Amino acid sequence: MRLRQFAITGLAALALALPAAAQSGAPTFDPRGEKAGIPGEPTQVLVLGTLHLGQTSKAFKAEWLEPLLGRLQAWGPQIITIEGVSGEGCAAMKAYEAVYAEAVADYCPRTLAIAALGQTATGLTMPQAWAKAMGMLADWPAAPTAAQRRTLAATFAAAGEIDSALVQWLRLAPEERHVGDGLDEPLVEALNRLMIRKNENNLIAATLAARLGLERVYAVDDHSSDQIALSRPQACNAEIQAVWDRIDAPEVKTMSTLEAGLSDGEGLLAYYRFLNAPKTQLAFIGADQLANMRAPSADQCGRQYMAWWETRNLRMVANIRAAFGPTPGVRVLSVVGSSHKPYFDAYLDMIHEVRVVDAEEVLR
Repeated sequence: MRLRQFAITGLAALALALPAAAQSGAPTFDPRGEKAGIPGEPTQVLVLGTLHLGQTSKAFKAEWLEPLLGRLQAWGPQIITIEGVSGEGCAAMKAYEAVYAEAVADYCPRTLAIAALGQTATGLTMPQAWAKAMGMLADWPAAPTAAQRRTLAATFAAAGEIDSALVQWLRLAPEERHVGDGLDEPLVEALNRLMIRKNENNLIAATLAARLGLERVYAVDDHSSDQIALSRPQACNAEIQAVWDRIDAPEVKTMSTLEAGLSDGEGLLAYYRFLNAPKTQLAFIGADQLANMRAPSADQCGRQYMAWWETRNLRMVANIRAAFGPTPGVRVLSVVGSSHKPYFDAYLDMIHEVRVVDAEEVLR
């Protein structure tokens, strides 16, 4: 009884002591103000805003990425995350395909196809393969044999972790990339095709992971928020498109000029510097997300669009947080479409142990 009375009295005293702003509805606690006093080094997170390489012209060459890869490699990330849906995520959406049919069709065909090949080659289901891969990594030797890498590549593939399978494939010497140890001919062919696919998840993230001696990448994309988009009135699509059609920020013209002029590595690096510059980020937020949110709408279409966008980014950042949770103090590289970067930076900065790294400094 005395303890309860003490608690009540203490809470009353605390309420009297709180600043007026705190009592009027402003948050009483800001994680950004509680970063000091944590033992060990902070976790450093670099968010690299990227263009989607699959949308570049036919003239694009993978070797143009070398200046960018060199700077990222020099920074030395120990964990790399990608804008890709995990095998588990694709399987969950496939199970609810009546809800997520469009997302499955847009983001999961390659993952599910390679996973099916991996399951045929290994005899494992997707959950069994994921459990086996995690068990192998938990007991992974400092100097694995080529056979062990082939087995892990096949197991990752069966689990739907196709970019992690590629990391193992890239870490093998070319002559060791062959059938055996859980790999059959169709799966070998699929991994060889994945190796040259024009996509940032393999040409940047998986390639960099292999060069740095990492064993995997982390797929952190999340489309469960698509339920919000699906519930919007059909008329909202036209309203949102109308806002996009009115975009006339000079940065859009600069982006088009830079992309059209890509012809070598230095030009591509300059494009990445432009995409990751704060001025560019703010211009695109203002022209897209903020313009939509503030546009008059009988159905509040812009606010519904922002609900989808913020939910997706929050869930993706939560997946990044989970990825480095077991290893605080590491360097984390998150490779994601450039429109996500400012939201990622803002949400990651709310995490106690995180220090967000200036992409401009790394790309300089």
